[in-house]
Amino acid sequence: MAVIGIGLIGGSMVKDLRKTNYIGKVFGVDLNPVHSKEALRSGLVDEIVALDVALAKADLIIISIPVDSAKHVVLDILENIDKTQIVTDVGSTKGGICEVVKNHKMRGRFVAGHPIAGTENSGPEAAIEGLFQNKTGIICNKNESDSDALIVVENVYKLLGMNLNYMDADEHDKHIAYVSHLSHISSFALALTVLNIEESEKNIFDMAGSGFSSTVRLAKSSPDMWKPIFQHNSAYLERALDEYIDQLHDFKTFLKHNKQEDIHMLMTKANDIRRILDGKVKEENKNTIEHEKAT
Repeated sequence: MAVIGIGLIGGSMVKDLRKTNYIGKVFGVDLNPVHSKEALRSGLVDEIVALDVALAKADLIIISIPVDSAKHVVLDILENIDKTQIVTDVGSTKGGICEVVKNHKMRGRFVAGHPIAGTENSGPEAAIEGLFQNKTGIICNKNESDSDALIVVENVYKLLGMNLNYMDADEHDKHIAYVSHLSHISSFALALTVLNIEESEKNIFDMAGSGFSSTVRLAKSSPDMWKPIFQHNSAYLERALDEYIDQLHDFKTFLKHNKQEDIHMLMTKANDIRRILDGKVKEENKNTIEHEKAT
């Protein structure tokens, strides 16, 4: 296996796949010399090699770099592999990469994937075992991938302990903007708000409870990774932000006019998220979910 970009996701995949004996030798490709050295030292990879060397030796190639770079690298990779090799990515947006490969002669060897898992940390030292257990693995535009390539990537996700789901790339990007990307922006915005209005760093440190820490955790994420994600999914993210700002405006208006019952109503309505995250999905939505998994 070759891992292009040895960080949290690629490194965590290696850790768990090594335990299953599914993979033999692991080749790492990374432009960051510090990451390369750490990946070798920790045993995440067996060798650090140039991209062309990795492509000459690997059966499975995993692209685990920011989504803007992945769009360019995937074309170089598809130009230099044969019909026995398989390429997949782990990017948080899928529309862009599926668009650039759609007419490539080797399109079938590529499987567009998104293992929905992660932490706010980055780099090979952030890799952890069990990161993907019981998480959702999305595969997009599966009918555009060769059946043998699809089976291999599906097996990888299953070995990682993931639950498989299948989506159109554009639908994926729309829903992930609402559920994931918006939460990252809100976390960055919360951190900026507190940094701007609270002059005392000591007060931030002393008074930050578990609520603030958990809400602002995502603001510690890598800007290098998230900037291109926001850029590539800007249309759907803008729509999500419009709705989010409307909700903030309602809270502000009700606070300003001391409308306590209206504030209580908003919070009660928001509490319904607990039911959904506990898996108690309404029957009509549950049927839709089961249909998507089946197809």
